[in-house]
Amino acid sequence: MAGGRTTNRLTDRGVRAFITAAAKKEAATSKLFDGGGLYFTLTPRGTPVWRVKYRLNGKERVFAVGTYPAVTLEQARQQRELIHAQLRAGEDPMRARRSRRAAAADGAGTQTFRDVSEQWLALRQKDWSGVHYSTSRRAIERDLWPTLGNRAIGEITSAMIALPIEAIAARGALDTASKVLWHCICVFRLAQARGYCDGNPAEPVREVLPRRRAMGRRAALLDVDALRDLLRRADVAPISPSVRMAQRLCAFTASRVGTIVEAEWSEFDVDAQLPSWTIPRRKLKVKDRHFDLRILLGPSITAELRSWRDATEGKGYLFPSPTGAPFITGEAVEKAYRVTLGMAKTHSLHGWRASFSTLARDAGFSKEAVDLALDHVHASDVARAYDRGERLQERQRLAQWWDAQLTGREL
Repeated sequence: MAGGRTTNRLTDRGVRAFITAAAKKEAATSKLFDGGGLYFTLTPRGTPVWRVKYRLNGKERVFAVGTYPAVTLEQARQQRELIHAQLRAGEDPMRARRSRRAAAADGAGTQTFRDVSEQWLALRQKDWSGVHYSTSRRAIERDLWPTLGNRAIGEITSAMIALPIEAIAARGALDTASKVLWHCICVFRLAQARGYCDGNPAEPVREVLPRRRAMGRRAALLDVDALRDLLRRADVAPISPSVRMAQRLCAFTASRVGTIVEAEWSEFDVDAQLPSWTIPRRKLKVKDRHFDLRILLGPSITAELRSWRDATEGKGYLFPSPTGAPFITGEAVEKAYRVTLGMAKTHSLHGWRASFSTLARDAGFSKEAVDLALDHVHASDVARAYDRGERLQERQRLAQWWDAQLTGREL
């Protein structure tokens, strides 16, 4: 017992070391005890298992929790606490499990992964924006339903789930793979809660995803001539018109790519004396501010947006996807920079924010005006007053100056 603890004595590292030692017949004990009745051992065939020992009606019982590593140390502890709670309520943990399995067997025959994912999406729809809901649903339909959709929820294994997740990762869409797996984990949580299955086979699939490197500073060019050259090369690069226009809007507004691809024509006023793009707060990274973000537009990007509106009918999303999705993905625009233009190590889409912020401050624009343009301000009355008054005028000058920097035109 380390440090006087009666429970949670084990570590995952210690469990792995025990398995290695047992395989070499060097283990000093046959069981590892975590406390509270939970212990770890190997079956006669060498299978690593978790078990919980408890007493009911004066008799000792042993509850088989599951095998390691499918059942992690933390999950085994959660099961121990559940057993203790059942005992306090006068319930037999084994009988309760048999009842759950019977319910799961009944449900597994009728509840498919498609059924349960539909139930989960319906529950989430009221909390999500329309865009987030449609994006999440489309990902589940595209990446999970073809292989898992018609399978009984209780019969799906971790290996079955790993196949589509690894396929997403193999095409280079690691963010998508991670998000789709998280959706899958949530679907199985709902299935567990409703008694359709007894475990969450999606949890262990996290291990098939490559580990992410710690995120450092995003690559960003800080030389105006280099930025102009990048835009010229993008204009003649073999990328789709939607991707080309999306990256230009990103450059001229220094907005996040996720906000760019979800932009809608109803948010733009390019015919006003002071052209602008007003982004609803629900679409922005920071949600807890009471005002929407108004981005002022310079003359060049305003003219380009008018032409783009004429070419695309100016309805719905600015950048509809040729695949039939509501809009193009941020990954499509990122890939144009990373692969087509070969800018992976020198400039990213997010780098436009650093370029804009650094060069604007060097040119003498105030921190408040730059932060307002980037939505970096605090939701204070002072900041909001700036947005309505004097800072609005400075931001108009800032938008025109940045427009001139990227196009080379005279102010």
